[in-house]
Amino acid sequence: MLLMGHQSAIYTMKFNPLGTVVASGCHDREIFLWSVHEVCKNFMVLKGHKNAVLDLHWTIDGSQVIEASLDKTLRAWDVRTGKQIKKMAEHSSCVNSCCPSQRGPLLVVSGFDDGAAKLWDMWQRGAIQIFPDKYQITAVSFSDASDKIFTGGIDNDIKVWDLRKGEVSMTLLGHQDMIIGMQLSPDGSYLLTNGMDCKLCIWDMRSYAPQNRCVKVMEGHQHNFDKN
Repeated sequence: MLLMGHQSAIYTMKFNPLGTVVASGCHDREIFLWSVHEVCKNFMVLKGHKNAVLDLHWTIDGSQVIEASLDKTLRAWDVRTGKQIKKMAEHSSCVNSCCPSQRGPLLVVSGFDDGAAKLWDMWQRGAIQIFPDKYQITAVSFSDASDKIFTGGIDNDIKVWDLRKGEVSMTLLGHQDMIIGMQLSPDGSYLLTNGMDCKLCIWDMRSYAPQNRCVKVMEGHQHNFDKN
């Protein structure tokens, strides 16, 4: 399968929950939706950004794409109509990452370059909660119950934030370079993180996990020019 159409570097790609559509975000400021069932083709282009699309995710029901951009905005799109549903533009610097919740009301967390994560409710105007940090945040994710968020940045640490208290409840140490990606397992038990130290770490996030939550480190993939 070869999907062609973007005019520049592709930064992010995700399957929808059913595995029938792929969304891709690119330096050309556009998001392509590709059908991968039988005939592989681009059937929709989402346009509106003024700079590169860095990260994107599907909502749990597959009806929306949430994505983050270098133009300092976070946006939600209806994939049936191709229309922009919501534009979240309170960031003062580029939005590096985003993630929608998997349970309960649709919430979105975003991380950005001026050192904070923000929590958004799709039915409310403006960010509903801010989690300040000292360093740029480059990766974010939700816990399975959507009562915590995970953030990673250039300080190499993964922080677990309690949404009720608005503070860090746990810090996961193990990476030796910037965190650039994270993903929770489907059952919510494990968190996978990718670092510029060329390591993938798997963390046990269950409440009864041992003190050393890093249960596996996988090495072999390389980060090189992308560090720039």
